[in-house]
Amino acid sequence: MKIKTKEMPYEEVLAQPVEAHRRPLKPRPIFRLLLKALSVHDLKAANFTCRKIGMEKLGKKEPCLYLMNHSSFIDLKIAAGILYPRPFNIVCTLDGFVGKNRLMRAMGCIPTKKFVTDMVLVRDMLYALKKLKSSVLMFPEASYSFDGTATPLPESLGKCLKLLRVPVVMIRTYGAFARDPLYNNLKLRKVDVTADMEYLFSPEEIASASPETLNEILREKFAFDNFRWQQENNIKIAEAFRADCLNRVLYKCPRCHTEGKMLGKGVTLICGGCGKEYELTEYGFMKALDGNTEFAHIPDWYRWERECVREELENGTYRLDVPVDIYLMVNTKSIYKTGTGRLVHTVEGFHLTGCNGRLDYHQKPIVSYSLYSDYYWYEIGDMICIGNAEVLYYCFPKEGGDVAAKTRLAVEELYKITKKNHDNLK
Repeated sequence: MKIKTKEMPYEEVLAQPVEAHRRPLKPRPIFRLLLKALSVHDLKAANFTCRKIGMEKLGKKEPCLYLMNHSSFIDLKIAAGILYPRPFNIVCTLDGFVGKNRLMRAMGCIPTKKFVTDMVLVRDMLYALKKLKSSVLMFPEASYSFDGTATPLPESLGKCLKLLRVPVVMIRTYGAFARDPLYNNLKLRKVDVTADMEYLFSPEEIASASPETLNEILREKFAFDNFRWQQENNIKIAEAFRADCLNRVLYKCPRCHTEGKMLGKGVTLICGGCGKEYELTEYGFMKALDGNTEFAHIPDWYRWERECVREELENGTYRLDVPVDIYLMVNTKSIYKTGTGRLVHTVEGFHLTGCNGRLDYHQKPIVSYSLYSDYYWYEIGDMICIGNAEVLYYCFPKEGGDVAAKTRLAVEELYKITKKNHDNLK
């Protein structure tokens, strides 16, 4: 899937008119049917089935909040298949509206910006639930998982549930990540996909619980490990490309600690620094082809990378400094390519400069608990996105190895450090 882009000078992009806020629309039956019809082929190919747990508690016409884990591009097709014919609005990233604003709104989509404070979103969700009598589908993790485990949930989620005052249902998928992991360049594997749709909270249960209690329960429900699921269920993935681009996730060699020189190709991952080679087996394990296997489990390897980033932050050696192509989003007409620049990330936060000296943007660490970074974003390339309510900056590193995952880890760990320091000063 691609996105509409246009080259334009930086000043002209900033001079583009700001789009006025529009309330959500209730999706018409024809669009709900169309979305379901477009999902049938992929769901059939994945032998999709769904198990319903406690769903008899939800009234036939009672609007609710659906919370769904975010594993791959099939997620929305799953929702379209199992929720039909119920009307539901979908909270989705604003860049999904680019070039197709009217269609997305007609389908009931509610735009938001990932990891940017959005004061309007809750009001839009309330409007859909209370005025339109439509359910709302939300992916609270906001970003796809890199290593097959859960990404952080927003701390505000519990408070959001108490404001909405509607039943909460969780949709949890199994096999979606294994079928189409983000690192693998949209190459599908032959893996069956299932889902559980579970009634989690009634309005009365939400009213009687604290936001912290709700958050704790949701964190438990959203705790998963897709590689462990594959291993425990003996799911065989025999495709010869299963390790292609795995270096995007496992960017650091556990033997020589070299970064940015790992290469995932075919079924193997090779370090360009020391030459050590690993195989991603058919059952989801990493196996060294010579010597000791430091990490047989990919999430353990990724967790070690996180610990290394944390150590760099604490001892002051962490630094990202890469040349980037810069795209801006100020409206949904297009993503505007404005030139090149340099993206720097340190314990002080982000600093983006470029566009012939006209762009100079700073972003502090406390701004967000995670980062919108992605692989092969709309088939352009690996991407890091920063910005605010007025403008988003999509940065595509041109060198420096695989930095999307490490930068996301650094943002998450730096936020924890910064927040703890702020809390200690109160």
